[in-house]
Amino acid sequence: MIKTIKVMLCPNNKQKTKLFACAGLARFAYNWALDYEKKNYESGNKFISDCDLRRIFTVLKSEEEYKWLNNYSNNIPKQAIKDAVKAYQNFFKGIAEFPKFKSRRKSRPGFYADTSKIEFTETHVRLEKLTTSRKRNKQKFNLVKLSEYGRIPVNAKYSNPRITFDGINWFISVGIECEEYTEQPKNQGIGIDIGIKDLAICSDKKVYRNINKTAKVRKLKKKKRRLQRRISEKYSENKKGECYCKTRNIVKSEKKLLKITRRLTDIRHHYLHQTTSEIVNRKPKFIVLEDLNVKGMMKNKHLAQAVQEQCFYEFYRQIQYKCSWNNIEFITADRYYPSSKLCSCCGYVKKDLKLSERIYICPECHNTIDRDFQASVNLMRYGLTA
Repeated sequence: MIKTIKVMLCPNNKQKTKLFACAGLARFAYNWALDYEKKNYESGNKFISDCDLRRIFTVLKSEEEYKWLNNYSNNIPKQAIKDAVKAYQNFFKGIAEFPKFKSRRKSRPGFYADTSKIEFTETHVRLEKLTTSRKRNKQKFNLVKLSEYGRIPVNAKYSNPRITFDGINWFISVGIECEEYTEQPKNQGIGIDIGIKDLAICSDKKVYRNINKTAKVRKLKKKKRRLQRRISEKYSENKKGECYCKTRNIVKSEKKLLKITRRLTDIRHHYLHQTTSEIVNRKPKFIVLEDLNVKGMMKNKHLAQAVQEQCFYEFYRQIQYKCSWNNIEFITADRYYPSSKLCSCCGYVKKDLKLSERIYICPECHNTIDRDFQASVNLMRYGLTA
């Protein structure tokens, strides 16, 4: 089993400059490979593999114009070319759309580090060729400080190390081979109904509240709205003809806005991790979730923002991989399964149930129950028959 660990880096100013340069090299190699493949296809030639492209790129380094490529690790452009070729192949297989060229402004900075060259200590990570000097005091420049000590094991088998920048901080993510969990859970299965009023209602009567309704999140959202309004006003004030002039104050305000946005995302994802871990740690035999039509829900202008803030996809993703780690069966109920409309006592389906009706009253057996809790009970029973 391979688990991915992501840790924030704490580079100094010189290291930050070098990390951005490495990310620029990865972007250059990706765009070069994609452009080469595109021109080759338009000329009517056969597909070029990533091995052949890397040989051509190596010859390119000997030219005077591209000698600057020798100041960086060979593994950065090697993996970028592989990624470009894979994206190009996926288009012709019908898996994905045609790959776009990476923009300096819009693309996310990041690059690959070779598994054989990367080294971890309790407090630092050694990256390849951040400095070309062989002096011992200069070699310390290759050691980048980790924000969490001892999180990544020192002597382990690493896979696919990636260094990325999220607009504020640099992160390193690396896959680590771990022993598989062999114990079989024996507790009763859980059905989970996720919604907007509350994040998750479990069939064992455990309710997880909506984090977006807390005072902390509301205060940050209010601060974000005010800052967005201020930035918009500044753009209007500095408009010259049809062009918008970006001043230093606008840049500062946009950095503040980015930090608030990142803070909100971190709060939501942290709460999702706490929730999903608590559910999985109960060791149920199975967990059942309903396949919601989130894309359709987003079309409703009254619900779109609330649905977006709940991060349903992230909740599904976390539950799914944590179930696979702990040998818990993950079951997805059919999208058209009437979990809320089905009476948990007599099995009557109330087809005219409205979204505004939060309490379910059965016209047959007069069963009165919270609709979300009833949905979770029905999902749990769905898992028993699945």
